[in-house]
Amino acid sequence: MPNSHDAAPELQLQRRPCSAAWAAAFGAALALLASGAARAGESGPLGDLLQIVTTPRALLALAAEGGGDRREALERGERVLWTGSRGLVGVAVTDKRILAVTTRSAAWQTTRFRRGESAPHVTALGDRVALVVTDRRLLGFDGGSGNLVETSLGLREAFRDARVSANLAVVVTDRRALGLSPFVGGFFEVALRLGESLEGLEAVSDVATVTTSQRLLIFRATSGSWSERLLELR
Repeated sequence: MPNSHDAAPELQLQRRPCSAAWAAAFGAALALLASGAARAGESGPLGDLLQIVTTPRALLALAAEGGGDRREALERGERVLWTGSRGLVGVAVTDKRILAVTTRSAAWQTTRFRRGESAPHVTALGDRVALVVTDRRLLGFDGGSGNLVETSLGLREAFRDARVSANLAVVVTDRRALGLSPFVGGFFEVALRLGESLEGLEAVSDVATVTTSQRLLIFRATSGSWSERLLELR
C-alpha cells in the first residue's frame, strides 16, 4: 500500500489531462452551488433586526445592524394603534394609515385607509414579509424590495383564512388563494373553482399548502408560483 508521500504525485498526474471544457463545466457547477448557498442564506431564519419606537410626533424604525433610523412624522391628531416588528420588517397601524418599513428601506411605505374601510382584522409578520387584511383590501409588505403591495377584495368576496411564515404570506377567500413572497414581488393568485371549499391552510418557511375539497394547492416563496395536486374522490 502506498504511503501518503507516494500518493501525491499520482493525484497530480491525474489532474493534468483535464480539458478546458471540463474545467469550465466544473467552474459552472461550483458557481451554481455557491448561488444556491446564497439563496439559502437569503431565506434562512433571522433574529429581530428592527425596533419601532413611537414618539409623540413620529415613528422611528431603528436598525439593529449598521445603525441609523427611519423617521416618519405623524400627522396632527394621528393616533398610533399598533406597532410590530420581526426579522427585518416592521409595521405600524394608525387611525389614518398603514405604514411598513424594512432595514433596507430608505423611507417608510404608507397607504391611507379608504373611506369607510375597517381597521385591520389581520395583522401578521414574518421575517421578510408582512400581511394586513381589512374588509376592502389585502396589503402585503415585501421585505426584499421594501414595497407595499395591495389587491382589492371583490364585491361580496369573503375572507376565509391567512397564514404568514418567515418568507411568505398566503390568504384564502371564497374565490381565490393569494401568495406573497419577498423574493418575487407582488401577490400571486389562483382561482378557486365553483363549489370548492377551504379545508386546511398551513405554512412553513418557504412553502404553503391550501387544502380544498377538490385540490391541494402549493405556493412556493422562491418562485412565487402555485402548483396543484388533485385529491382522490372520497
